[in-house]
Amino acid sequence: MGRKRMEEQWWKGELAADIHRTLRTKELKLPMYKAHSPQIGMRRYFIDLLTVLSNRCNLCPTARHLAIYLLDHFMDRYDITVKQLHIISFACLLLASKFEEKEDKVPKLEHVNNLACMCNVNVVLDKKDLLRMEMLVLENFNWNLCLPTPAHYIDYYLYVSIGENDLHNGWPITSLTKTKDFLEKYAYYFLDFSVQDHTFLHFRPSLIAAACVCASRICMQISPAWTTQLELLTCYSWEHLAQCIEIMFIYYENDIKEASNLKKQVTIQHQEQEAVENLSHQATTQVLFQQSSYHPLAQHSATLSQFQSPVQDLCSAYRDSLQAHRPSGLLAGSADSSLHPYAALQASLRPSAQTLPIQTPIAVQVA
Repeated sequence: MGRKRMEEQWWKGELAADIHRTLRTKELKLPMYKAHSPQIGMRRYFIDLLTVLSNRCNLCPTARHLAIYLLDHFMDRYDITVKQLHIISFACLLLASKFEEKEDKVPKLEHVNNLACMCNVNVVLDKKDLLRMEMLVLENFNWNLCLPTPAHYIDYYLYVSIGENDLHNGWPITSLTKTKDFLEKYAYYFLDFSVQDHTFLHFRPSLIAAACVCASRICMQISPAWTTQLELLTCYSWEHLAQCIEIMFIYYENDIKEASNLKKQVTIQHQEQEAVENLSHQATTQVLFQQSSYHPLAQHSATLSQFQSPVQDLCSAYRDSLQAHRPSGLLAGSADSSLHPYAALQASLRPSAQTLPIQTPIAVQVA
């Protein structure tokens, strides 16, 4: 899948529908994620580590998402020490890059060790340990790494994400190309959210990718939020996507709040710094008997006030829209719904562990 993606844009070719159909068939056979890892509290750290390493190595999104998927399901089955988790993470990243990237794009062991050192990871890989871990991961997945992730679907869905009949704020779209470029950035923004919380692993990868596109259309105020063409292409209706989209918007709201708090902290720091500089400048002018030419503090504050956070009220507005459009049983966990409520998913996650079948010199703790 990865080499095909790098060599040509398969989602634009004649075999796009067949490839999509094959991916959808394979995702039905994906193992169930149970969130049983005793180290699940450290998951976010290792996800961020893999993200940093993959970005430094210029790996494609499918390689990064596959590496995270391998790590999630490996952790879900075994109780692993922290040191071993670092080695397993590197092994998952290298296996995913070998499967998804061209040969010359696969990171070298020395380069990975250097990046790990830069990330303050006190682990140095050697070939024997790395090979042993790679073999263990491959055996755990029955030597099958053709595992669809949301990143494998996103480009196929983005290709038809904007149509000529779509409206932006109630008006016809003047530039489909520019609009699609902005929507693609939003979609990958939501795609990154999908790996930050293991709750998304309870949705099918294709559904997550479709929800990313739909959430992006909502954020950009493109109507309708979900078109007939997208529904036919993805085989998902608005009702199928509503729960996943709502969880995405919860993270979106939190991200906006964090950005707003960071902006306030920066503003306060600037104000404090200018206040100190103002006092220092006033003391200097008193000595030199010169009139201060220092600009008022309000001028800088006015400049800062021009910055605006993105679409802060959009999430709450579309929260009401989601509630109005979906069936009453969607988030209530109705018996005929294939989507489980977010609260029920969280309540059902209870950790258990197995012993990692690996021999010395790499020791393993048994839960």
